[in-house]
Amino acid sequence: MKIVTYNVNGIKARLPRVVEYLTEDQPDIVCVQELKSSDETFPLKEIEDAGYGALWHGQKAWNGVAVLAKGTTPVERQRGLEGEPEDEHSRYLECEVHDVIVASLYLPNGNPRPGPKFDYKLRWMERLAQRAAAILAEERPAVLAGDYNVIPNDDDTYSVRAMQEDALMQPESRAAYRKLLAQGWTDALRTREPKGGVWTFWDYQAGAWQRDAGFRIDHLLLSPQAADRLVGAGVDKAYRGREKASDHAPTFVTLR
Repeated sequence: MKIVTYNVNGIKARLPRVVEYLTEDQPDIVCVQELKSSDETFPLKEIEDAGYGALWHGQKAWNGVAVLAKGTTPVERQRGLEGEPEDEHSRYLECEVHDVIVASLYLPNGNPRPGPKFDYKLRWMERLAQRAAAILAEERPAVLAGDYNVIPNDDDTYSVRAMQEDALMQPESRAAYRKLLAQGWTDALRTREPKGGVWTFWDYQAGAWQRDAGFRIDHLLLSPQAADRLVGAGVDKAYRGREKASDHAPTFVTLR
């Protein structure tokens, strides 16, 4: 079973690339982020024509997450995180596909910092940790897949100096990420690539793709029951280099 996280940076703008990926690669589950689409304008027909069922939690022009499943429709478990009722950002969608719990999540960027956006990021990560603990308590295969907007380690970026002031790499952001791992989640890509140097995002600016000046912010965290089934993990990097591609590459885990 191949489970993918893919920040598409606008599903309508990138729809040809998304359909291309689905038809060429045929992953079993795709957790999509940054739809930038309202619920009403989600391109369901094109997704279904590619052979996938879908659930989505949209937001006009911003945010938005979805779960796509090959040959079936995901079963919704929860949308949004508890703990902040006034939070209207569409950033979390939790589903069940076959025997696996999957959550597609899009964490706040947090810039500029310090300030309210960084404070919101940290509160959101605390709320995620509470939900993650509840999922772990079910003792089932589960995958928290998404754009975490966190660079966990120095070797997860092309340049520590370039990113040192960014919200993605602050000690508070990293500590919140480590708190998730300490619950018992496994960072799948890190497990397979322990030396780092693997990127999932390359900015559109300053020739970042051409220079391979990227960093790793798209993560798939596995519950112990899912980690026991881990076969592989990686980045489908070539899709970042295609015409009018997202600035993220599909990032995946393979489970037995």
